[in-house]
Amino acid sequence: MEREKVISRLTNLGNEIINEIHKHETPKMHIPQRGLSNVHFNEKRNILELGDKKSTRSFLNIAHARKFMQTILIASKCKELVSRNKTASIRELYYQLKHTIADTKENTFDDQSESDPLIVDLETMLGVLREELHLKADDKGTLIGKIVIEDSGDLIDCSKLGRSGLSIPSIVEHYKFKKVEADYVLVIETGAMFDRLVEEKYHLKNNCIMVSAKGQAARGCRRLVHRLNHDLKLPVIAFTDGDPWGYYIYSVLKAGSMALAHESRRLGTPKIKFVGMTMTDIKEYGLEKVTEKLKDLDKKRISELLQYPWFQKKEWRHELELMKRMGVRIEQQALASKSLEFVAEEYLPEKIGKKELLP
Repeated sequence: MEREKVISRLTNLGNEIINEIHKHETPKMHIPQRGLSNVHFNEKRNILELGDKKSTRSFLNIAHARKFMQTILIASKCKELVSRNKTASIRELYYQLKHTIADTKENTFDDQSESDPLIVDLETMLGVLREELHLKADDKGTLIGKIVIEDSGDLIDCSKLGRSGLSIPSIVEHYKFKKVEADYVLVIETGAMFDRLVEEKYHLKNNCIMVSAKGQAARGCRRLVHRLNHDLKLPVIAFTDGDPWGYYIYSVLKAGSMALAHESRRLGTPKIKFVGMTMTDIKEYGLEKVTEKLKDLDKKRISELLQYPWFQKKEWRHELELMKRMGVRIEQQALASKSLEFVAEEYLPEKIGKKELLP
């Protein structure tokens, strides 16, 4: 979205509140609800979407007054940032706005846990993304492979970055893809497995771009994966641990998350496929002795995933029910029990080559 349009939406929010004050009406704002009851799964698009339910935040409601004030402070600071073409981290925003209100002992913010959810409220209320409000989070994720990216006039050849790779920033809209020779994108859950595959030169031998999510993928990482698929038409394959947490990481990459359902169309990659780890891998590759027992929390999470509409495909129900029945999970690093080279030389090339992928 153009800066002028973002500024206009922020200004209109302020003007609406001023007009209500002039009319001697209660200043208020209407915020889309982000709870589970207002999130639905669009089967046609294969993504999570936010519904139409809204809640009202009123300044003269004593239960709302503090959050109302905080929301206005954030909106005002965002307007300043966008107008000056400056970008701040969400941590910097918190410290810029944190102070004691004059003649009181009341702080505007006591902790960043107060400001972060209100940034999302502002996003959904205005239909503007955090990045368009010139706010960013800490960088998380790494990319390596045969792609040249232009970043603010500088060309970065991501195949010539040693073992370190390119640190994925919170905002990737400014990236321009100048040259791409890769056949697909491999998104890897753990940093340790990413390092293993880099050491084995998997990305060069198999002509792919590798992305390390380092756990649950951050927004910048998810947005970049979406762009690689949507803009460059590169197939995307996910590689996570074989447990309910790894499977959920995959589902967030694919369909989006309930917390950020308003951004699923930009952050989700509905065409992504899953290579492993799967429960069927355990018997197929003789990994029975390197599994881990499920904990009670794991079992509870499996039951929750089985209720999600985006896990109702027969292949996924089979894997989740098999995990529950076997009572085990398996990590990516368990493949090292075969050899350090096994994952790069046999497991991934074999499964991807045969297209043994889950939807």
